Amino acid sequence: MLKALLWDVDGTLAETERDGHLVAFNAAFEEFGLPWRWSEERYAELLRVAGGFERLLHFLESEPRGSSSKDERRTLARRLHLRKNELYVGRVEEGAVPLRPGVRELMDDCARAGVFMAIVTTTSRGNAEALLRVNLGGDWQRRFAALVGAEDAPRKKPDPQAYRVALELLGLEAHEAVAIEDSPAGLESALAAGVPVVMARSRFFADAPVNGAIAAGPGLERAAGWEPAPSETSGRIGLAQIRAWHRLGSSTSPVRGRGRA
Repeated sequence: MLKALLWDVDGTLAETERDGHLVAFNAAFEEFGLPWRWSEERYAELLRVAGGFERLLHFLESEPRGSSSKDERRTLARRLHLRKNELYVGRVEEGAVPLRPGVRELMDDCARAGVFMAIVTTTSRGNAEALLRVNLGGDWQRRFAALVGAEDAPRKKPDPQAYRVALELLGLEAHEAVAIEDSPAGLESALAAGVPVVMARSRFFADAPVNGAIAAGPGLERAAGWEPAPSETSGRIGLAQIRAWHRLGSSTSPVRGRGRA
């Protein structure tokens, strides 16, 4: 029986990487007088490294115009990451990072049905809370039984730590929940904790592998393009359909393959 939906944040709740983090990284580079500007294509490559600080450090270590000192690189990465987060929150508060279509509707389904929800991310709590407050209102916390962020689970996805912490907080077994994810790292993280996964593909992971997901598709706002094909006919992916995939996933093989579902 499905008792909880566990939401990833970046790319899943909103296109935060494209509309928020990438823009904020480039603005931070400009403020610091640095010559780098990441294109969407370059940022897609860098997203293979989980975590904003870790991503910056990886970039600085491979950038020939960067500092040759390890300590200097780490110091610069921390300063840049701190400023990037401030700029990101500013964009969120300006309304530049809306929820993806279909997200709020599925959340409302859960509220009506009494299905628990939790946030399970390895981004900072501050970033997650800003996104939720702006898009769901000042009482957003009432919607969620738990919020697990980087401060609670410092080991980044694909490590399963964040999902294991969430399950412990909720007092649930892994099979009683479904994770909503958008990236291979998130998929791997949830599966390693035993949690079934529905993949709602985001901009930067539109063609990523979905091996092991119980369902995968282009977004929650429409039923077209999902595998397995939805049995519900509401026109979007609602809680009834998530429940159907959850039941089906316990008795059949999960989605396999690469590319769009």
